[in-house]
Amino acid sequence: MLQGLIDTVCNDPAIADAIEQARAGVPALDIAGPPATRAFITSGLVRRAGRPLLVVTSTFREAESLVDELSSLLGDEEVAYYPAWETLPHERLSPNSDTVGHRLEVLRRIAGKDDLPAPSVVVAPIRSVLQPQVRGLADLPVVKLRTAEDYDPSRLEADLVAAAYSRVDLVERRGEFAVRGGIVDIFAPTYSHPVRVDFFGDTIEDLRFFTVGDQRSTDETVDEFVAAPCRELLITPEVQQRAAALVDAHPELSEMLEKISQGQSVEGMEALIPALADGVELLVDVMAPETLTLVCDPELVRTRAADLVRTSQEFLHASWAAAAAGGKAPIDLAASSYQELADVRQHSLDIGQGWWSLSAFAAAPDSAPQGEDPTGESASAGESVSAADAAFAGGIPEMILDMEPLPGWRGDAEKAIATMTDDLARGWRVVSSVEGKGLANRMAEMLRDHDTPARVLDELPDEPEPHVVSIILSGLRHGFRAPDLKLTLVAAGDITNQPNADRSSRKMPTKRRNQVVPLELKPGDPLVHEQHGVGRFVEMTQRTVAGATREYMVIEYAASKRGQPGDRLYVPMDQLDQVTRYVGGEAPALDKMGGAEWKHRKSRARKAVRQVAAGLIKLYAARQASRGHAFSPDTPWQHEMEDAFRYEETPDQLACITDVKHDMEQIVPMDRLICGDVGYGKTEIAVRAAFKAVQDGKQVAVLVPTTLLVQQHYQTFAERYSGFPVTVAQLSRFQTEKEVATTLEEMAQGKVDVVIGTHRLLSSKVHYKDLGLVIIDEEQRFGVEHKEALKKLRVNVDVLSMSATPIPRTLEMAVTGIREMSTITTPPEERHPVLTFAGPYDEGQVVAAIRREMAREGQVFLVHNRVASIDRVAARIREMVPEARVVTAHGQMSEKTLEKVMVDFWERRADVLVCTTIVEAGLDIPTANTLIVDRADHMGLSQMHQLRGRVGRSRERGYAYFLYPGDRTLTTTAHDRLAALAANNELGAGMAIAMKDLEIRGAGNLLGDEQSGHIADVGFDLYLRLVGEAVAEFKGDGPGEEEKPMRIELPVNAHLPEDYVESERLRLEMYKRIAEVTSTDDIEALRGELQDRYGPVPEQAESLLTVAAFRLLCRQAGLTEVMSQGRSIRFAPIAGRRAPDGTELSLPDSRRVRLDRLYPGTLVKNAANLALVPAPRTAKVGGQPIIGDELIAWASGFVRDILLPDAPRRQGTAGNTAGDTVGATAGAAAG
Repeated sequence: MLQGLIDTVCNDPAIADAIEQARAGVPALDIAGPPATRAFITSGLVRRAGRPLLVVTSTFREAESLVDELSSLLGDEEVAYYPAWETLPHERLSPNSDTVGHRLEVLRRIAGKDDLPAPSVVVAPIRSVLQPQVRGLADLPVVKLRTAEDYDPSRLEADLVAAAYSRVDLVERRGEFAVRGGIVDIFAPTYSHPVRVDFFGDTIEDLRFFTVGDQRSTDETVDEFVAAPCRELLITPEVQQRAAALVDAHPELSEMLEKISQGQSVEGMEALIPALADGVELLVDVMAPETLTLVCDPELVRTRAADLVRTSQEFLHASWAAAAAGGKAPIDLAASSYQELADVRQHSLDIGQGWWSLSAFAAAPDSAPQGEDPTGESASAGESVSAADAAFAGGIPEMILDMEPLPGWRGDAEKAIATMTDDLARGWRVVSSVEGKGLANRMAEMLRDHDTPARVLDELPDEPEPHVVSIILSGLRHGFRAPDLKLTLVAAGDITNQPNADRSSRKMPTKRRNQVVPLELKPGDPLVHEQHGVGRFVEMTQRTVAGATREYMVIEYAASKRGQPGDRLYVPMDQLDQVTRYVGGEAPALDKMGGAEWKHRKSRARKAVRQVAAGLIKLYAARQASRGHAFSPDTPWQHEMEDAFRYEETPDQLACITDVKHDMEQIVPMDRLICGDVGYGKTEIAVRAAFKAVQDGKQVAVLVPTTLLVQQHYQTFAERYSGFPVTVAQLSRFQTEKEVATTLEEMAQGKVDVVIGTHRLLSSKVHYKDLGLVIIDEEQRFGVEHKEALKKLRVNVDVLSMSATPIPRTLEMAVTGIREMSTITTPPEERHPVLTFAGPYDEGQVVAAIRREMAREGQVFLVHNRVASIDRVAARIREMVPEARVVTAHGQMSEKTLEKVMVDFWERRADVLVCTTIVEAGLDIPTANTLIVDRADHMGLSQMHQLRGRVGRSRERGYAYFLYPGDRTLTTTAHDRLAALAANNELGAGMAIAMKDLEIRGAGNLLGDEQSGHIADVGFDLYLRLVGEAVAEFKGDGPGEEEKPMRIELPVNAHLPEDYVESERLRLEMYKRIAEVTSTDDIEALRGELQDRYGPVPEQAESLLTVAAFRLLCRQAGLTEVMSQGRSIRFAPIAGRRAPDGTELSLPDSRRVRLDRLYPGTLVKNAANLALVPAPRTAKVGGQPIIGDELIAWASGFVRDILLPDAPRRQGTAGNTAGDTVGATAGAAAG
């Protein structure tokens, strides 16, 4: 707590006077002073005047940053942030469930529910203050769960549906729940992770969090869990009745109203709140009667409020006017529109609250125009004066603080330290605020280097001392100087000119596990079977043979005879490792089962793959032979710099950083590739690697493909290194010739430590004094000649490459040890699916979309892919939305102009970027969240997915409009593409297609683009498997020939019961993973996962895992068939078997003797290379055949006794799990 600092600032005469006025109940006051003082004024009013406060800002970003500052001063419990809907009141879209959840949580706190104290300060953007909301939201029922208490699971399901949660088979986002037997998963809007509720009967046994990415429980449990509603308009019986009554009167709204009357939530139904709810109220109505409202920057707030009111009216007319006005009785939907700011202020004063303002500068005398008062509200000249206004008869009293903002030092820490040192010498008290212990220690060290005493304090309960700089840890953004108080406060933002961390982006750590990817197959989807080639998925089916039930996948192939229906293959689930989804081109032709054409295509691909593998191995050998610089271990400065990182590193990031440092510390030059989507934190890895190199006196070159990225990276590096003696320079076209010459000279002299630039860094004119590390961003975007120059560099300099094009995990595993790679794939739990619309071009819709994005302080991409007419389109947008700042960008502009436009847009000096598809490549602009694509009928599916990936990258909901001319008919292909795009706005199925498309591109970058034909031949997944096999063969880790498929057909009841895993796509996903296990550890992990996600593992599923373990044992013994054949069990092959590592296994004479002794009656057929062993029975005479797990145990015993006799019998081998469960009884009975 920083109470001492609050006390010091509040001793200022003007602030002390304001606190007295607040105590006395003065309704209006304008305080003028630097924005950095607002958190202190607010804290002083809370602590000394004892009044609850509502602080209003013009934008949500300012609100969030003020909440951070107030939390540093007052503590988290006293401050609440009341967010606004990200949708407009009349949009046909519902607000995000997490926004709704957070709003309801604050309202419950204000109302004193849940035994929580009311917050002293509520901070809200003006948007929340102007928007009417359903009356009594704090009283909406919440679902409360506690461990060891009873709660009927079916009642829980009903309660969640009533609270507007959607039931799904797999919980992936907020507002969803899933029921699986005695387990209920719920993702409540106010939690970072979903919770898993484990019931025993009706009693809640356990409440534990799980991660969305892998669906596994974490170690974190809770005793109580509260699920807030996901909508502000819940469907109660009264709402249903009102909707039913309106159906006949409003035919245009009948579909929506009918669904509501039947109890279904409908997207965008909040627009009907005035007609369906019990009245509305404002935020000021729910605040305590003695609340004091503080309006920050009244001028900005007034402008913003006017924009919001206008945009809201436009949306009301565009979306609902006809529907609401038509029919027999018009509905007044305007009741939920944003209210006029003057009306809200008047209402607040009428109910006895105060309305003050905090301005950044004082109004000049007589500057308020006629009819306006200095709070920024307009009043017409002839209006009657209310009682509240009478208090302002002499004008609003104004107080001006004798405080001044600090000059921005733009990264020059020396100047900041000089100011602090001078002020301290003059007897002033000096406080420095930083985020993070590492930065605090660094600041103290720098001050001491200038002979200035400094101490780091965790809290400041008393006023700061003179003669020593007090360094505090806080979220304060900016500081100020107060001559009257002889006080200087310097915050980190004053030195770096960068905002503090966005609190919301701090990720909760997740364990790195495999992602759960449901295998969703529709009838007709193309599949590849490793033996038979390309077929079509038909269905999943269960068959019972000899009393054992198994599930099969049915695949259809081309007919073997003309005119006949296609042949069908039934693939048992334990052979699902043979089947992959076909990805690799347009719809492929079906193969014939066992046909020669497939074998030919596969061997062609295999040959090509071997060449690729040989090339990779050659590269690897050359690199291992060369010698570079082995960097020293981390220094204390390295730790300090890393501690100052303001986000929580994701597990992937930490693993990546460890890999990179390990490589740098070796004598062999590093050549590592890091893959991860834009915004996943690759830059931070580069920052740390570069810093490590600089610590050893080496220079670092950071090579990026565009000037915009030079700017982005330069800012990041300069900010992260501020306070350390590291010189960062940039080389790009934005610099004058003179600046370039200076930079080049300083690089040659070794004065520049890190240089960031485009391909200019590769030119022969560039000389380094001692280059130690090259970092390449998006290497695949450089041309051939640049790549050649890079190859030369790689010989003895460490190289770190970064790519946003994903590399498939299987490929990454395959080339491990040859091309070192790290992947960052921590699931983005905050990202929402992009709302996607496909339809005819409509100017009204385009204007509304642009205005909506501007109303939430965002930016818009408008893609028009024709250079000839792009300026005309931009001019039309300027006409339609005059307040928007519109710029254009296309590839035919001069590079300098293009870069300037892009940088302007990135720095938010423009609202709308009208451009060609150049935006699809790696551009990260978190504030651009609306995409409008003109002539989408001319684009490919994957290109549209790429474009859509540019928006919705932050917490904001992204919107994508794919439009085509309304007067033309669409081709079937274009129609199908747009339909597919609109249907797949999930982060799932459709995205998976785009991901595959990207992965193919990523594989091409790594293996050479000429491989695309072979990928189309055999499908991408199988192609990658072939690469893995070829690489293993060259490294001497594998047999080098095609592995034969394994067939185990024994009467065992092994499957996942439908009542255990109901969803077919989740069953398929689990079957596939069980079929692909490679160790007993994998099997144990899957058993744990089944138990965690679906509850206790039933017998049939246990048998499935037992069969999987037996398959591993058979593979170890080189078997390919174990089948029931009449009264025998057939094992093949017996001679010439190969173990997984390629060694040959035979059956010597000593084994034959043992076979005859232990398994009498066995028939070994040498010609057919198989053994027929009498099947075990319950008794020698008249016994029944043994089936199920006992049979598997007996077969495991046979494999170990006869085919793997020398295998050590240690705990944990594959056989033990399957074989030692029943002991030798079955074997004896068989004997």
